Amino acid sequence: MTDSFSLTPEAAEPQLRVARNSLELLRTVPELAQRYTGVDRLRTLGDLAALPPMMKDDLNTALAHLEPKAEVGATWLFQSGGSTGAPKVGYAPTGFYMAGVYAQWRPLDRDDVFVNAWGAGRMWGAHFLVAALADLSGCQVLSVGSVTRDEYADWLAFFATRRVTAIGGTPSVLRLWFASARAAGVKLPALRKVLWLGEAWQPQLDEDMAAVAPQARRWGMFGSTETWVVGTNTPDCPEDTFHTLPEQLVHVDPDGLLDFTTLNPEMLNPVLRYRTGDAGELVSCPCGRPGRSMRVLGRRDSVVQVRGLGLHVDEIIGRVEREPGVTRAQFVLTEQGGRATGVDLLLLTGGPAPDVERIRADLLSATFTLSTAFQHDPESFRVRAVGALISNDRTGKTANLVVREDS
Repeated sequence: MTDSFSLTPEAAEPQLRVARNSLELLRTVPELAQRYTGVDRLRTLGDLAALPPMMKDDLNTALAHLEPKAEVGATWLFQSGGSTGAPKVGYAPTGFYMAGVYAQWRPLDRDDVFVNAWGAGRMWGAHFLVAALADLSGCQVLSVGSVTRDEYADWLAFFATRRVTAIGGTPSVLRLWFASARAAGVKLPALRKVLWLGEAWQPQLDEDMAAVAPQARRWGMFGSTETWVVGTNTPDCPEDTFHTLPEQLVHVDPDGLLDFTTLNPEMLNPVLRYRTGDAGELVSCPCGRPGRSMRVLGRRDSVVQVRGLGLHVDEIIGRVEREPGVTRAQFVLTEQGGRATGVDLLLLTGGPAPDVERIRADLLSATFTLSTAFQHDPESFRVRAVGALISNDRTGKTANLVVREDS
């Protein structure tokens, strides 16, 4: 049982007082209290493993009831995965728990000139989280955020002039920067560090980095706006393997799904066996650092990354299939080199023809991920009525999501 946790009982159990406090908070939420009926103690890892896992909706319900506030400084509210309707809210204090990360992981130092290329504003968390890390590092910061397609050349020239040594963003955003530099023949010889968070590493980045910045190496973080940063890796670690923080307890259930429990007494979100939808395993990292590391094997839910943002496919499908004239719907995500170039929503029709243009407009206006991901090229999101959906010829199954590679 204890082999399924990232920390040993000796390391974890003295810190379970934080988990017990989260449990008592969750008991005060009327909609969740019954799920913890009969839980008399939480003193061992076995007791923790016996608790029901939390899903996103459970945590959202808890936060709506608790409305936590930081003891010191401001309480920051962030968009937390909401792919339809109003954003779901995640909470963090000023500093975003990055002191604990910085104690274990220091990719930046005082001599660095760092480009923060995560999008700022719009209730996004990563830009501000990494800004807190840069503050602890004492480096110079260029807070760039999102840029439009025709701005890359000027910014890249500026980076070269300023001898930028580090850049950070989601892998999808980084692909745009490095692919643009490669296409323009721009070299960044001073760039040594590439920080990433928000989605899986994209192998094409390695090729682009080698051409643009041969000295650059990747430094990754894994987390969410519910758990915040769970683990980190270095250039000596595989891109899918992360060393978990002492204040984060990771558990692998019998089905291989990861869940997370905070051991940080300052955490505002009551994270208690929280599932992000990722599968994984606990391994020894090839870098040689002692202790158990977390290898992330990918998502096992219906959330797909579209340009660095999570899109809940099943929610969208369910919504569209309630439209008059729609009998079935399917998302077709077209990618090129791991980056989404377009989304087609296919509608299998029966009876009166659905109003595809109205459906498309409604989705763009009401769906946070779609409106944000395609704000610069809305024509790349299309809704089409079809006579047949895409099926697997061998099994006959028709999936809600089909991913195609654009050659």
